[in-house]
Amino acid sequence: MTVSDAALDAAADTIRDGGLVVYPTETVYGLGADALDADVVEAVFEAKGRDRDKPLSAAFPDARSASEHVRLSETERAFADEFLPGPVTLVCEKRDSVPDVLTGGRAKVGVRVPDHDVALALLNRVAPITATSANVSGEPSVTNPGDLNPEFRDQVDAVLNAGETPGGTGSTVVDVERSEILREGANADAVRDWLAEHA
Repeated sequence: MTVSDAALDAAADTIRDGGLVVYPTETVYGLGADALDADVVEAVFEAKGRDRDKPLSAAFPDARSASEHVRLSETERAFADEFLPGPVTLVCEKRDSVPDVLTGGRAKVGVRVPDHDVALALLNRVAPITATSANVSGEPSVTNPGDLNPEFRDQVDAVLNAGETPGGTGSTVVDVERSEILREGANADAVRDWLAEHA
């Protein structure tokens, strides 16, 4: 199932206007909103019923655009070249443009570049957006928008329905500078091998 340019344009406008949009990734559906607007990020936490001390990641169309809002070391850039786009979240030092509410007050933020045509098309229109699963915290992630929790769905302004996503585990979360995998997910073995060789 494809998503029209008109639907993508409308979703991007919704995000610019402070709304919440469900979008597909190469694993599960995500919840996107303006990652640089503290009030909007707060609305994402509210919709998910998520603890404020559990940080959210930010999605970008590529690592180059991410570097406007995070500081990437040479090693992190090499890692990004190898694994992004893909189901990996790179945790790196944030710049001042990234609000503390997104990171739970931490100095680092997760960078995600999803390997999905619809997600990238959206991100090429508006970025960065929040990268978190489109579900109530503690409930299963969703691979089909028809399975969205109705109460959660009521808090969302738009859904980009691209049909079933592959599912599987979430992204592998990695802090390259500390050579540490923070959450094992897709591509974890390849990430571990890369860290052993480079970090």
